[in-house]
Amino acid sequence: MWDAPDDALVAGLGAGDADAAVALVRRFQRRIYGLALTIVGDPVTAEDVAQETFARAWRHAAAYDARRASVATWLLTIARNLSIDAVRLRRPEPLNPEALAALSLADRAQDPADQAVRESERSRVQGALARLPAEQRRALVLAAIGGRTAKEICETEGVPLGTAKTRIRAAMIKLRVDLESQGQEETDR
Repeated sequence: MWDAPDDALVAGLGAGDADAAVALVRRFQRRIYGLALTIVGDPVTAEDVAQETFARAWRHAAAYDARRASVATWLLTIARNLSIDAVRLRRPEPLNPEALAALSLADRAQDPADQAVRESERSRVQGALARLPAEQRRALVLAAIGGRTAKEICETEGVPLGTAKTRIRAAMIKLRVDLESQGQEETDR
C-alpha cells in the first residue's frame, strides 16, 4: 500500500480504506503542513489546517478528478485555501477608536523648536477630532488609524454600509475644514 500511486490512495480514501488513508497522510503531511505554516505563520494553526485538509480530502475524495490536477496539486490547493481562510479569521479585533485617537505618541525629535511645532500640530488634530460627532470620529479613527474598511466598520458599528461610508467621508471633510480654518486663523495673526 505504501508504494501505491497517489490516485489509488485517493480512491482508497474515498472507499474508506484505513491503510490508504494512512499512506496518503504520511506521503503528503510534510508538504501540506509546510505550506500551511508558510501562509499562517503559526505552528498550531498550521497543524489545524493540515488536519482539516485531510478531512476535507476524505469527504470529497469521490469528487477528485485526475484529469484536472495531480493529487499533490489537489491537496495543496485545499491546504492553501484553508490557510487563507485561517489568516482571514485570525485578524485582530480593532482597538477602541476613542483610545486610539487619544494616544499621544512619543516624539523623538531632538530640536526643541521641532518638538514645539509637532506638539502644536498634534494638539490641533486632537482638538479637531474631539469636535467631530462621536460616530463620525469613531468611523474615521477606525478607518484611518485602525486600517478598517467601510464594510468592517459597518459590521463593527452595526450600521448599514452606506452609513459607515458617509460617516467616514463627512468626518474627513469636517476635519479638513476645521484644520484649514485653524491654519488660516494662525496666518491672520
